[in-house]
Amino acid sequence: MRLLLYGINYSPELTGVGKYTGEMATWLAERGHDVRVVTAPAYYPEWRIHRGFRNWWTTKFEGRIRVTRCPLWVPAKPRGITRMLHLASFAASSIPAMLRQVAWRPDVVWTVEPTLLCTPTAWIAARLSGAAAWLHIQDFELDAARELGLLSAGKAHGIALRGERALMRRFCRVSTLSPRMLDRLKAKGISTGALFPNWVDTQDVHPMSTASVMRAELGIRDDEVVCLYSGSMGAKQGLETLADAARALASRCPKVRMVFSGEGPGREPLETLCDGLANVRFLNLQPAARLNQLLNLADIHVLPQRAGAADLVMPSKLAGMLASGRPVVATAMPETEVARVVEGRGIVVRPGQTSMMVDAIARLADDRELRRELGHEARSYAVAHLEKDTVLAAFEQQLLTLCSRA
Repeated sequence: MRLLLYGINYSPELTGVGKYTGEMATWLAERGHDVRVVTAPAYYPEWRIHRGFRNWWTTKFEGRIRVTRCPLWVPAKPRGITRMLHLASFAASSIPAMLRQVAWRPDVVWTVEPTLLCTPTAWIAARLSGAAAWLHIQDFELDAARELGLLSAGKAHGIALRGERALMRRFCRVSTLSPRMLDRLKAKGISTGALFPNWVDTQDVHPMSTASVMRAELGIRDDEVVCLYSGSMGAKQGLETLADAARALASRCPKVRMVFSGEGPGREPLETLCDGLANVRFLNLQPAARLNQLLNLADIHVLPQRAGAADLVMPSKLAGMLASGRPVVATAMPETEVARVVEGRGIVVRPGQTSMMVDAIARLADDRELRRELGHEARSYAVAHLEKDTVLAAFEQQLLTLCSRA
């Protein structure tokens, strides 16, 4: 099978969409499929071009995969219009690269939202080459922008939603991450959406029998409890809640140490809010080889989300949290997908309710047995539902079925 993958984010980005697209491409290539990728230079989550990449058109083999990278504009502080211009710059620069792939005659053209701006090019390339077109939705981009105040309601927003629906209907297959996100697809008129969740390699991420070496590196005592946030730091997370929680826990539960690991436009404001708090430590984004040590540093994982975002996006970091066998304190409204997954494997509190988050962290910090029980359930869920080989094998079968129908 010839598979053309098209998206703004790709390996070696360590978090978000790029991580999953890169792992998926590598897995399929190792299974003998011919995979090509059209993407941008690595820049996320730091929002700057990574060292070793040129912000220009380049094509080379990365492992078994032929990767074409197209230039884009990367704003130092992505906000509203600058984020849109950033996405549009890649959508425009990648058009020639995608059209050149038509002569290769792929069997499937697969693209991912974000960014929605790339979907017209993906569909056209599929039509011209006689390929099946697959759209995978990691984030409902327009809905999330509206909920987070990045895009105002009005006539333009309505036109964008109608355009989104028209584009989706032209794809042979539209997939997304969770049952609740499938429900949102149905509300947009896509009744035959497919489930394609994010995954975790439960062999690489697993509970360790000994303490993480990072505890000693950070000078954290055995009797202290680590509450960890790890991942990208952007607008969707509502990170200011973490600073408020850390301030309250400093006096209420002094044995709790808050560790925040990641990069993104939200990190600097969070550091400012945490200035002077002795119970807070910041870490840079850790390399993949240290991921299991990082996740096992936690006694408790914390997953903040802004109200309204929990069924528009499914945090990719949640899979690793669950696989590490640690309980999760998540902010989500009842009945959302995030709440459904975390319930019984951690504690769910309402977004923006700092006092409830503090209560949940303090409760888990004081109850080792409860942490053990919830962590065991978290690990069991990850193994049963999110194992990498299981998820990708099901995806591969869907691809092959789509090819036969096409």
